[in-house]
Amino acid sequence: MKRLLLKLAITATVCTLLSSNPTAAQVLPPAKKAEHVDITKGPALELARDDFAIIRWTTNNPGGTDVHFAVVQYGTDPEDLSQIAKSQIRLNRGHPETIFRVRMSGLKPRTTYYYKVTSTESTGKSDGVESPVKQFTTPAPGERIVAYPPQPVPQPK
Repeated sequence: MKRLLLKLAITATVCTLLSSNPTAAQVLPPAKKAEHVDITKGPALELARDDFAIIRWTTNNPGGTDVHFAVVQYGTDPEDLSQIAKSQIRLNRGHPETIFRVRMSGLKPRTTYYYKVTSTESTGKSDGVESPVKQFTTPAPGERIVAYPPQPVPQPK
């Protein structure tokens, strides 16, 4: 009888461990949404080659859903920013700021592009922030522009 009870206890324990879903227990409700989201740094060109560019900017932590999208609207005419590049990120609730980075692919060499940035929750709801229109020019084939991190200015000796 003791042996049967022991087998039942072991079986029940194993079944409980195998059927539990620890990740479901770790899903947190959305964080409190920030009252106002501001772009605190940028947006600015981080890197450009002749066929792609990376734009980066920082905001205060927008809160809301943990999954957010960094969005860049761009084009070669400042009045027609109809191309869109997005990058999914996960907010870190413990950080006061969020860094967004988006790669824009399929660009043409030696071409001036205009862009503005925004961010959204995973639901598509805007964080309520949008930058003014900025611009950059892609380099010639085989060249690159590295704008971040900022390069130190040489000091005279």
